[in-house]
Amino acid sequence: MADVVSIKKRSQMMSGIRSMNTRPELIVRRALHKKGFRFRLHPSGLPGKPDIVLPKYKAVVFTHGCFWHGHDCALFKMPSTNRTFWKNKIDRNILNDKRVLNLLKEKGYRILIVWECALKGRGKISPEKLENDMLAWFGSKKSFNQIRGRV
Repeated sequence: MADVVSIKKRSQMMSGIRSMNTRPELIVRRALHKKGFRFRLHPSGLPGKPDIVLPKYKAVVFTHGCFWHGHDCALFKMPSTNRTFWKNKIDRNILNDKRVLNLLKEKGYRILIVWECALKGRGKISPEKLENDMLAWFGSKKSFNQIRGRV
């Protein structure tokens, strides 16, 4: 099926998609701030420029969009047009995510990924559960965790 908008319009629409200060990221930041956490945003000195860094806990938080990072949830659907382009794009993103996580682990950082599906859609979790899951992880010794939506 052909795209319903022109190439120029599609390009304009795609360029409007932000990589920082997204709605999911703001939800996570508000939840952390509400619980008294203090953090840094998008530090350029760390691999992958994590969305949130908590130096006191030597921890980073990424808020990943399910589409852009190829998450296996209801919010991800491979586009039916230009399939090869999108498959390559998402595969590159997944490989880059793995590389960044390994570099951060080598630097001794703990990593939390909050998936978009935890914050929106039918499978979203409650704000209280998000806060409790994040608090539990910060209090644990686990080096890696993911918060995802209900299946």
